[in-house]
Amino acid sequence: MTQPDVFKALLLIARPAAGKSEIIDYLMSLPDEERRVNYHIGNFSVIDDFPMLWTWFEEDDILTRLGYPRLHTNPEGSFKAYYLWDLLIERICLDYAKYRRDYPEVNTAIIEFSRGSEHGGYLRAFEHLSDTVIKDLAILYVDVSWEESLRKNRKRFNPDRPDSILEHGLSDDKLEQLYKDVDWDIINKGQPDFITIKGVQVPYVIFENHDDVTSGRGAALGSRLHTCLATLWQHYR
Repeated sequence: MTQPDVFKALLLIARPAAGKSEIIDYLMSLPDEERRVNYHIGNFSVIDDFPMLWTWFEEDDILTRLGYPRLHTNPEGSFKAYYLWDLLIERICLDYAKYRRDYPEVNTAIIEFSRGSEHGGYLRAFEHLSDTVIKDLAILYVDVSWEESLRKNRKRFNPDRPDSILEHGLSDDKLEQLYKDVDWDIINKGQPDFITIKGVQVPYVIFENHDDVTSGRGAALGSRLHTCLATLWQHYR
């Protein structure tokens, strides 16, 4: 069987508002052949934990209105237990298993989430990745500073569309609490090109976005993404 020329699972991680969703939006805009040849992304589906957790907030608000206890969150908008962050990763893995069942070879799943050190970081999240995900995985880490995450979080937030992938946001206080500190540099320290997840060497590349090439969705984004994914593909294949 001919080896597929696309990533099977591409994990896109970063601080909130770093540019992950903008990268996905850019990839969606490309013709299929251009996306496959230049970026090694096939016809793809996105598995993002934001819609999952937003559903919890909505359901809890409904339960409050009906006079019943909230299941996942408190009225202040925080999870009632840390293990719910683990549940989101397990849910992602379940969705990936179903996706791979239906598209066994040629398509790409782009998995997206953010994790800060306050709720266990990427180290804790990676512990909950399934073997099925890990064996198919490559990682694109979008690197921005805390200050840039804060700036773009403020800029993108649309109070009329708080459930929107491209327009949701957090309060400054909550963003600082949850995401100011991240553990990515600790995880990849001394491990160029690959990190170890459950004993498996998983390739990664860092997409530097301190100058915000993602907001414009233009040639600068396309060029940098091409360079990053070409390098990642060499390690992945």
